Amino acid sequence: MSELCPPSPFSGGILLSYKCNVSCRHCMYACSPKWKGDWISEEDALRVLSQLAEEIRGKYSNPEAVGINYGFHFTGGEPFLKFDLLLELVEASSKLGLPSTFVETNCFWCRSDEATMRKMEELREAGLKGILVSVNPFIVESVPFERTERAVRIGLEVFDRNVIIYQKLFFELFRGMGLKGTISFENFLEEAGGVLRYAELIPAGRAPYKLGYLYARHPARRFFGSSCEQELLRDWHIHIDNYCNYIPGYCAGISLGDARNIKEVCRPSSLKKRPIVRALLSDLGKLYEVGREHGYEEPEEGYVSKCHLCLDLRRHLASSGEFQELKPAEFYEHLED
Repeated sequence: MSELCPPSPFSGGILLSYKCNVSCRHCMYACSPKWKGDWISEEDALRVLSQLAEEIRGKYSNPEAVGINYGFHFTGGEPFLKFDLLLELVEASSKLGLPSTFVETNCFWCRSDEATMRKMEELREAGLKGILVSVNPFIVESVPFERTERAVRIGLEVFDRNVIIYQKLFFELFRGMGLKGTISFENFLEEAGGVLRYAELIPAGRAPYKLGYLYARHPARRFFGSSCEQELLRDWHIHIDNYCNYIPGYCAGISLGDARNIKEVCRPSSLKKRPIVRALLSDLGKLYEVGREHGYEEPEEGYVSKCHLCLDLRRHLASSGEFQELKPAEFYEHLED
């Protein structure tokens, strides 16, 4: 493959920042409180949102509905850390006609019914269609479960059916446990760790480094011959970060171009200056060869997934600073926060 030609996006997420109030062990985007407070500028956000609205005009049969991969969500990091910016971008996206918008949150801010209701109503009045409440054993290490329950209860009052509980398995489990406050992941494993086999836990981002002991490991050669073409070129969900990197799917740390010019990103372009993406589109073994040429050494313990192998190689290569598609560089620095 000599050219890259990403499809036009159908749905996606806009990361307002990588800064978060917590540092979850499973975070695909390596978000944490240690990130610089770089928030997307209003100017950049408006350029991105207007182009997204143009790209997907007429593609949504129900622009009032929301879903995990249906619509566009404001995320992070934690978007409620800068509520005024979130509110501004919701208003802007509504005026532009961007369909099916919702916000993703860990609910840290839901400290009272009054404050929770006020912010949700403000967002709804600004044009937001729904909310995604993140629920898992990693968030609940820091965010009391009562706040999550409050967000779901009030969210249903404000947004009706447009409340996504991700993942509902954990929400029902914690309610059944009568959980109050927080619980460490170690205690969760003792009490209900078996449920993890039924949950969606993507072994990418921070997870292989912080949760690798939960998985079987394999040598790099186990994943040779595997391509990442499907992950890099899928059209049903992309992400755009606060630096305007156009991120394919959930492949954090890879930029396919500047999201302030989406049409340019989605035009055919040469892969000559993108050796990382070129290798991933054909064979992980080729990326391994690039890594070895740059001094990469395979860890004795091996890898939990092909995403882990890819990420570990990219992490090593990003330190050289010579690969333009490995952005933002800070992502690789925060994997073990």
